[in-house]
Amino acid sequence: MKEKANLIADNISNLTRLWKTVGTPFQSNHKKDTFEYCKIENSGWPNKLWFNQDLTLGSAEKAIETLQANPNLVIPYWDIYGTNSNEILEAKGLVKKTEQVAMALKLDKPFELQNTLEFKRIWNAEEAKIWADLYPNAFGYVISKEILIHNYNEVQFHLVTYQNQSIGTFMLFQTENNIGIHGVGVIPEMRRKGFAEEIMKYALNIAIDLKAEYALLQASVMGKGIYTKLGFEDLFIIKNYVLKSE
Repeated sequence: MKEKANLIADNISNLTRLWKTVGTPFQSNHKKDTFEYCKIENSGWPNKLWFNQDLTLGSAEKAIETLQANPNLVIPYWDIYGTNSNEILEAKGLVKKTEQVAMALKLDKPFELQNTLEFKRIWNAEEAKIWADLYPNAFGYVISKEILIHNYNEVQFHLVTYQNQSIGTFMLFQTENNIGIHGVGVIPEMRRKGFAEEIMKYALNIAIDLKAEYALLQASVMGKGIYTKLGFEDLFIIKNYVLKSE
């Protein structure tokens, strides 16, 4: 297993480079001294503002000014510094919206599939529309089809079907010898059938075919159990902060 510190850096790098990659065609990336942000109009994602070092009162205040000008941005706080500097954000009135666990898995042997699901990588506007229409049902926010159309080659977007019905999504993004697995979702009426685990196994097999050494992800509370079962190990907590809604 790689040093944990390296895996933490790799996890953050994969995630932030994904945001910057999808933002590039829209000229949506902005870099400041201590933080960067990506905001794409008419999309609920990525719309993130992240720090490239531990935050201070000064950098937090500048970031909050940016948030006030762009109220739908989310600040993911990487809990890796051991300084509880997220308390600065809370003292400034930001609220924690969600929490995730960054995780890593060393890839060695392929996973056996049940073969009940069908998978299709998105390559055209018609498919992109199906994917983008389905995604909010699983996640509650929009990824515009334009994001897919401009990023087919850089990011793998996959649609999952079961008995000819579209039921789920996932994305793969490669950085060096790591594959980030993102946006793994199943529509609510198709949950609790083992589909998310099957999607993950398929995604991990692609990662193995691409000769990746590690799979990286950021798990929601709902998904974490599946990833742990597949052998993923915890790296750090991500706390997602937003402006307090009036």
